[in-house]
Amino acid sequence: MAVPKKRTSKQRQRKRRTHYKAQPVATHTCSRCGDPKQPHRVCGSCGYYRNQAVLQIELD
Repeated sequence: MAVPKKRTSKQRQRKRRTHYKAQPVATHTCSRCGDPKQPHRVCGSCGYYRNQAVLQIELD
């Protein structure tokens, strides 16, 4: 079993992890109101998901 002789420095550790980056969040337009929203999620502006009212959104 391989055991490291010295501790890995923070700089070397971070250099190795530079390839793991978060993917950009995918967005689609809501078919009802046209605002951007995440796929398979309730629209935050109109409260609809798959043409059904799920949330009660109050307009100010």
